[in-house]
Amino acid sequence: MLTNLKKNYFLLISTCLFLYFFFNLVDGERGLISYFKKKAIVNDLTLKKDKIKKDISTLENKNLLLTRNLDLDFIEILIREKFLFGKQDEKIYIIKNNEN
Repeated sequence: MLTNLKKNYFLLISTCLFLYFFFNLVDGERGLISYFKKKAIVNDLTLKKDKIKKDISTLENKNLLLTRNLDLDFIEILIREKFLFGKQDEKIYIIKNNEN
């Protein structure tokens, strides 16, 4: 048996090295599976970044309406939404969205 191992020593070592590199290529820290997981994380973060940028631009626009040139229509909308304030003989309907 020992003589048989000595004869196939190169084959045994090359097979072990091949298996080692193959498993690291597929399932290692920098392998294909890890690559696809990281790519999905990057896509999720990009979507979150775009949503946050959109929210920031909306808030900046609302801030401009309240600071520089006071927009009375916007203030009226805010008062109606926050305080449910309306004019006399006016019916107020509240529509709730199921968004998160």
